[in-house]
Amino acid sequence: MSKQTTVALLAGVLLNTAVFGGDPVPTPTGQETGLLPRSLFFGNPDRSSVEISPDGKHISFLAPVNGVMNVWVGPIEHPGSAKPVTQDTKRGIRQYFWAFTSQQVLFLQDEGGNENVHLFRVNLADHDIKDLTPEKNIRVRMNGISHRHPNEILIGLNDRNPAYHDVYRVNLSTGEKTLELKNDEFAGFIYDDDYKLRLSMKMKPDGTTLYSQPDGDGWKEFLSIATDDSMTTRPAGFDKSGQVMYLIDSRNRDTGAFTTMDLKTGKQTVIAEDATCDAGDVMTHPTEDTIQAINFTYERSKWTFLDPVVKADFEVLGKVADGEVSVTSRTLDDKIWIVAFLMDNGPVRYYRYDRADKKATFLFTNRKALEGVPLQKMQSRVIKSRDGLDLVSYLTLPAGVDRENKGIASQPVPMVLLVHGGPWGRDDWGMNSLHQFYANRGYAVLSVNFRGSTGFGKKFVNAGNLEWAGKMHDDLIDAVDWAIKEKIAIPEKVAIIGGSYGGYATLVGLTFTPDKFACGVDIVGPSNIVTLLSTIPPYWAPLVQMFKDRVGDHTSEAGKQFLADRSPLTHVDRIKKPLLIAQGANDPRVKQSESDQIVKAMTEKKIPVSYVLFPDEGHGFQRPTNSLAFNAVTEAFLAKHLGGRYEAVGEAFKDSSITVPAGVEGLPGVGEKLQK
Repeated sequence: MSKQTTVALLAGVLLNTAVFGGDPVPTPTGQETGLLPRSLFFGNPDRSSVEISPDGKHISFLAPVNGVMNVWVGPIEHPGSAKPVTQDTKRGIRQYFWAFTSQQVLFLQDEGGNENVHLFRVNLADHDIKDLTPEKNIRVRMNGISHRHPNEILIGLNDRNPAYHDVYRVNLSTGEKTLELKNDEFAGFIYDDDYKLRLSMKMKPDGTTLYSQPDGDGWKEFLSIATDDSMTTRPAGFDKSGQVMYLIDSRNRDTGAFTTMDLKTGKQTVIAEDATCDAGDVMTHPTEDTIQAINFTYERSKWTFLDPVVKADFEVLGKVADGEVSVTSRTLDDKIWIVAFLMDNGPVRYYRYDRADKKATFLFTNRKALEGVPLQKMQSRVIKSRDGLDLVSYLTLPAGVDRENKGIASQPVPMVLLVHGGPWGRDDWGMNSLHQFYANRGYAVLSVNFRGSTGFGKKFVNAGNLEWAGKMHDDLIDAVDWAIKEKIAIPEKVAIIGGSYGGYATLVGLTFTPDKFACGVDIVGPSNIVTLLSTIPPYWAPLVQMFKDRVGDHTSEAGKQFLADRSPLTHVDRIKKPLLIAQGANDPRVKQSESDQIVKAMTEKKIPVSYVLFPDEGHGFQRPTNSLAFNAVTEAFLAKHLGGRYEAVGEAFKDSSITVPAGVEGLPGVGEKLQK
């Protein structure tokens, strides 16, 4: 090691040691201080995922049973009499849906976050619960659920070949599975409502996405989508006749337009498009398969209506409550809707909407404890990158510096840069628990749709190709600089926080721009891109070319060198600001080794790091007790290095599996609670 390197490393260690000294004092929660308990944001919701049965007789939702989320079902006229129909006692259920029999509920569940997802069926008549996919080490996929075959569904199972899913038809009454298609080639399939196989999909070695049609015992090429369009072009279903395909298409344009394609003539017609963003959610009649409305989201959500009656319904609903309207569930005859009103500073409000008499009946909010709580508005901002891209971003300010709730700061404050995962996803406007939580602790919160984020057209998403730790990170730095210039953020008091890709961005922030951030919180983030891509789940293998095209080639020597240079682990000796790392031991996407190896490297170089590990979690923290525990640790960590307020750990570790393998001394109040 050179003398210069030794001096730099010692300086980094000394700087970290100085920063870690002196723990802040917790702020009491309550009206006097305005500090809201973190349980408001990270405990179980009262109710969520509200649906109506296809026949309109029952309402369902997720709600806690002894602190664990389960499916509840009750009569639509009396939601208050709903009862739990599932019996999970561990992680809680997150995904469920109705069978078209209206007598059965289906739900998906894994074990400890390992993403080996099984499909379960619940009979409402006798509450019999059956695992329809009891095979070991599998991940089920839904291939089809149709009102034309109410007692059958199509699923994909990778029990024979972990990389590919065979297609089975499942009888919901008996649980019997019948093999429909053996698959050793395709990443996925598209079936119509008659369960007729229409298209197969695979990714070619050159990155092209190829859709093919069945042709006797083989396949014939139907649609070839080049790499540049693959994120913004995809089939979106069929009309009732099956002769017209719906297609979101960015070919020969930038953004994904909603189009129709006549399968006999090949004629394609643009139905709706927006120059700023891709077509998103589509409202389709449940049985007629006609397009009713198409959603576009740039800064905020807006609808293009094709059905004038549906447009009139939205006009009525727009007068019922504030917020953005989302139709979350509908009866098969489309006469009754479950509608959610999404706010940015309050809980979700659920209504039953009867279309015939245009009447909206309030049901409940998802978190009653948040009703009337003074929360902050989220403001959208478009920030220019250094090379001229428009970065749609969202800003929430603490109440003390945004008295008029207009997103204008009266003075600079510490700031949290919150980086989304994916990276092929996006941030949206709306109630964001982390934004509200950090703002209540005294921080400005900024979320940025950096290049590579989806929804803004193909040029924007493709601008992120091979730019991990490159221009994608430049966008985040440009956003921080904007916040400093606008006197929103104190330059030396900015934290970077994120999960998955956002966790990687945090590690990049502390290694590639070590003087920019006061501290960082990495949640299930990869530290070495080569090892990340070498250990992807087997069912991602058919799409591995996408990672090579958009991240880098981890199989070639030149590619490995490129990715190593873009990996925070390679530059770990540059870290000189406090770092908190959080990981789920069962994560199949970003394995525990990604966190272990950077913690080990930092420890060997005597660079302080705090590491929290949850043995019963996967890619993120689903159990509310673990979420509460992690956020208790995080707010204490931020208070120490940004100077904001924080609630004492208190009982946050109760029933949590939290462990701290390293750096407990850097987490105020944590060591004492762990000992107890």
